[in-house]
Amino acid sequence: MLITLIRRELLDNLMTFRFAVAIFIMLLLVVANTAVLLKDYDKRLASYNTAVKKNRQELLETKTYSAGHISLNRAPNPLSIFNIGLDKRLGNEIWISYVYMPTLWDANKHGTDNPFLNLFTSIDLVLIFQSVLSLLALIFAYDSLAGEYERGTLRLVLTHPVGRGYILFAKYIGAMICLLVPLLMSILLSLILLTTSPSISLSTDDFLRIGGIVFTSLVYLSLFYLIGMLISAMTRRTSTALMLAMFVWGFLVPVYPNMILTAVETAPKIGTEASAYNQIKQIWEKHDREQKQFLANDAFPGDDWDFNLIGTGYSFWGGEDDPLTLHYYDYTGSHLETLEEKYELRVPHAQNYHHFLGTNIINTVERAWLIRKPALETIYLQPARIGRMLLKVSPVGLYDGATEAWAGTDLKSIQDFFSAAQRHRRAIVNHFYDKEIFASRKWFTADQGAVDWNTLPQFSFQRSDIGTNAKRALPDLFLLMMINIILFTIILLIFVKSEV
Repeated sequence: MLITLIRRELLDNLMTFRFAVAIFIMLLLVVANTAVLLKDYDKRLASYNTAVKKNRQELLETKTYSAGHISLNRAPNPLSIFNIGLDKRLGNEIWISYVYMPTLWDANKHGTDNPFLNLFTSIDLVLIFQSVLSLLALIFAYDSLAGEYERGTLRLVLTHPVGRGYILFAKYIGAMICLLVPLLMSILLSLILLTTSPSISLSTDDFLRIGGIVFTSLVYLSLFYLIGMLISAMTRRTSTALMLAMFVWGFLVPVYPNMILTAVETAPKIGTEASAYNQIKQIWEKHDREQKQFLANDAFPGDDWDFNLIGTGYSFWGGEDDPLTLHYYDYTGSHLETLEEKYELRVPHAQNYHHFLGTNIINTVERAWLIRKPALETIYLQPARIGRMLLKVSPVGLYDGATEAWAGTDLKSIQDFFSAAQRHRRAIVNHFYDKEIFASRKWFTADQGAVDWNTLPQFSFQRSDIGTNAKRALPDLFLLMMINIILFTIILLIFVKSEV
């Protein structure tokens, strides 16, 4: 009997105009959008490759350690085509130096400047599933019970020896199979476009991540179908059920998430930024005093940091005083290609000074980081966490969070890159200590040969494995599944107790 009921529901849905419209709309939107997203990814990848080559060339042309500028670039994530998340919104180029601790909030951005692409590339595939398929699920569900009540067919079905739970389950299975067809067809066409693109190479883990996105999308569609079925069970009139379904969709999908994001972005900032900046400023002022004291106690007269070393090339001074990112540091560097022989006696003084200065700056950076890290978390991460928690009231927030985690475009996945950048900075600092780079002539002059930058530790970064993605997606996915079970239980209780 259950198979018969499922076949009946399946045929009823497949033969409707709304099913044909669902197929047409989904294929049109997904294929067209995938093509645009692929072009955008190609441009972002080209920008990444250009930046890597440019930064590497600039580094190799630098002849002293103090003038070296090491930059790390975050490659675009190919799965951002499914859920772009924060992959494009946050910075993707960071400077690595002993004078400060690199973080996500310090990163610069390089990418496409094409206004046409920027207009459409925020519409990823998950956004289409999130809005269009959820609406289709409600349209499939609003008359699932109310229509049967109005037509009197439900009473006819119940004259047969079949339980009401079987009827609900058959309606659910039949509708979900119909909704699964446009979802799988659109995903299949997207995969064909992705695998034929020369710029994208998907690994086995990537296909598993896409499988996680598809499963999460199915659970999300199931939730909206059950919401529509609940409305249908409570109203018994198709016109009322349709009106309520459209209201629920409008509130849950476009209104509530944007309302929460707007509230979080416009929330007033607390005084953490000014307090932390003042503390960091005091730490660096202490460093300045120690630096001046060292120069005053040195046997060489005067307080010039370069000890008046003269040659061909250039010298520079650089610094930053930025309360927004809680920077406060200064540093000195020089690039002398040759050094006049009569100034050779000053070289040991310069070496001792730079050895002291490099060590002192690193220690100062570590002390400042103890203040800067919690301050950045309060200023940037805490509002993001609050916004994410509020978004989880809506299934849209849960679905977006889970698919971001599967795709690796969530905040934690982006932070993985900058955590690797911090580890790379520590490796370079340790290399400077081990090789006594700060006390070497090559720190400030290239008169005895340029720096071989290939001897430095090389940076490498791999995206998180599929297990980490699953672990990050599981909480939101679990909540989606629990809401499905709760909704189905409520519908069953209402349907069993209702009179036909």
